[in-house]
Amino acid sequence: MGWLFLKVLIVGLSFLGFFYPVVDFRFSGKTGGQKPNFVIILADDMGWGDLGANWAETKDTAHLDKMASGGMRFVDFHAAASTCSPSRASLLTGRLGLRNGVTHNFAVTSVGGLPLNETTLAEVLQQAGYITGMIGKWHLGHHGSYHPNFRGFDYYFGIPYSNDMGCTDTPGYNHPPCPACPQQSGPSRNPERACYVDVALPLYENLTIVEQPVNLSSLAQKYAEKATQFIQHASASGRPFLLYVGLAHMHVPLSVTRPSAGPPGRRPYAAGLREMDSLVGQIKDKVDRAAKGNTFLWFTAGDNGPWAQKCELAGSMGPYTGLWQTRQGGSPAKQTTWEGGHRVPALAYWPGRIPVNVTSTALLSVLDIFPTVVALAQASLPPDRHFDGLDASEVLFGRLQTGHRVLFHPNSGAAGEYGGLQTVRLEQYKAFYVTGGAKACDGSVGPEQHHELPLIFNLEDDVAEGVPLERGGTEYQAVLPMVRKVLADVLQDVSEDNVSSADYTQDPSVAPCCNPYQIACRCQTV
Repeated sequence: MGWLFLKVLIVGLSFLGFFYPVVDFRFSGKTGGQKPNFVIILADDMGWGDLGANWAETKDTAHLDKMASGGMRFVDFHAAASTCSPSRASLLTGRLGLRNGVTHNFAVTSVGGLPLNETTLAEVLQQAGYITGMIGKWHLGHHGSYHPNFRGFDYYFGIPYSNDMGCTDTPGYNHPPCPACPQQSGPSRNPERACYVDVALPLYENLTIVEQPVNLSSLAQKYAEKATQFIQHASASGRPFLLYVGLAHMHVPLSVTRPSAGPPGRRPYAAGLREMDSLVGQIKDKVDRAAKGNTFLWFTAGDNGPWAQKCELAGSMGPYTGLWQTRQGGSPAKQTTWEGGHRVPALAYWPGRIPVNVTSTALLSVLDIFPTVVALAQASLPPDRHFDGLDASEVLFGRLQTGHRVLFHPNSGAAGEYGGLQTVRLEQYKAFYVTGGAKACDGSVGPEQHHELPLIFNLEDDVAEGVPLERGGTEYQAVLPMVRKVLADVLQDVSEDNVSSADYTQDPSVAPCCNPYQIACRCQTV
């Protein structure tokens, strides 16, 4: 009760302007036992083909490739949704959006966030004696009790949503380009440009905005410094820890870094990949020095696949090109349920526990992080609710070769109702009851199409999802009843579950602002 009271007091004071956080990880004493530590790194808008270990054409991920050779690489690993907030909500709850309530993105002016009756991974581990930290992009609500410090994280340093949801003085590469934050009052922005200039992008340390607008060119290094500092302090404390790092990479705007080799149009993206790769390398090196042998590092670009409408500033889908959809128009990447939007890079690294230089073909998902970590931490899953993830420990330790038999890809903006389950992965088959293409580089959008008899692809023979099975064929007729059954079963299960509902109302007064008397809410860097 003492710490709960202190949290309430801190929030009250912060709202009154009296609280100023320092870097205080609140470590207290050593505890017995050898529970493992966890470092979960989530990249953003990174394509399956952006990892060199996946795609030989990519030469910009030397540290990640080295991690792959020292651990396990997953080639059939999937985002829980193909847009930001739903993916992150599923990572922290192990539940799809139809259960946890988060079906689409929260905004700068969002009043709510991840429903408060949902239990996060950080809360479970906190109760199990873990020190918990979160660094980077949150995007699950920033107002009041939705802030990370009230969702199980002892320490927070980062931005509350995507790095394009606010202006900066270092706007970086975007398509189309966005201007820097205004220095003085002037005409409002052109809403068609989709650029924020009204409120600058804020950087939080715990409950206080320490920089607004954020300097994007130095953000990656700040994240690396805070992450390594957290690992150092946590390791010295003797208590187990959870560190969740939500990278800004490879979401636009891409920070302006040193030019990279490669085709001129791809150089900013390649430079961003190298910056991200270096950041991950610094975190891994710190784990190896301070907590090697007892720390499980899980890297995934599990937010979603590339943002194709950003043209040369978008990542590579590798061979997962969604040819059926591209012939209809639009993009088969982010916001869609095609492989390009859902299949993402993933690596697991734990010296002495996870076999080295192993490529796993197990069907796994970001949903599995929650139950796997809870099991390895010897904690208990929250009661009275159903989970969509599975404990992947046996796969990680090389004792099992298979993961999910069935996985569902929720609608994420391109077609269908947000959060709806109308795309089914069943072993090597994938069935679409609704299709649609997100906005492509050329501005085209694929039409939403509903299929009473679903399109079914055999991914074993057709990774590009180019030619669906013939509806009258023997293979199609054998698979269709199974698809119908697993879809009916999950919808029945959701209807009987303890589900949540997110508050998606908006109010301009909840937009983060360190100084409302300054244009774009400016404050000094601390």
